[in-house]
Amino acid sequence: MDVILLERVAKLGQMGDVVSVKEGYARNFLLPQKKALRASQANIAAFEDQKAQLEARNLETRKEAETLGERLGGQQFVVIRSASDTGSLYGSVSPRDISEAATAEGFTVDRKQIVLGGPIKELGLHDVTIVLHPEVEVTVQINVARSQEEADLQASGKSIQELAAEEEAEAEFEIAELFDDIGAAQSEDEELAVATPEGNGEDQPDTEDDS
Repeated sequence: MDVILLERVAKLGQMGDVVSVKEGYARNFLLPQKKALRASQANIAAFEDQKAQLEARNLETRKEAETLGERLGGQQFVVIRSASDTGSLYGSVSPRDISEAATAEGFTVDRKQIVLGGPIKELGLHDVTIVLHPEVEVTVQINVARSQEEADLQASGKSIQELAAEEEAEAEFEIAELFDDIGAAQSEDEELAVATPEGNGEDQPDTEDDS
């Protein structure tokens, strides 16, 4: 199907371009999202009549998107999720979750603007693209953790594997200290036993014959 684009569409073309696309893509996405019109003579003529207005509107929305992008780009948002000790989530982080996390920090981001390269199913830091305008994209970081404390540690640069290794090392250190304390206590008991051996004669009665 031939359509005329009403805005820039990635991998298709710029505003005003007439392109051929699959009918399903046009019917299910481009046309209902008002990103394109069927490329009939009437629609092409209508577009030419409104081109100046469409370009002015596009410029205005792009500037708004750029302003928001300057504040939003590079931000980090925390999403708290349950996960196994290996870092695998019990579920996944969705665009809706990311939208809600951004909104909680004062940014208006629609879930439809969020582009995930793949499902987020692991703890850690994940880069996510947000399309604010057909010509404006920014990258934010999603910090997926089991607690705010863990999120803070991850934000400082520590991975879930490093955190697990530190916890294991700390547990081993505590066990070693416990055994050291037990060993020290046993050594003290042995030293005490040596210092006061049984039968040293101090408390034995005098049995010598005085005659």
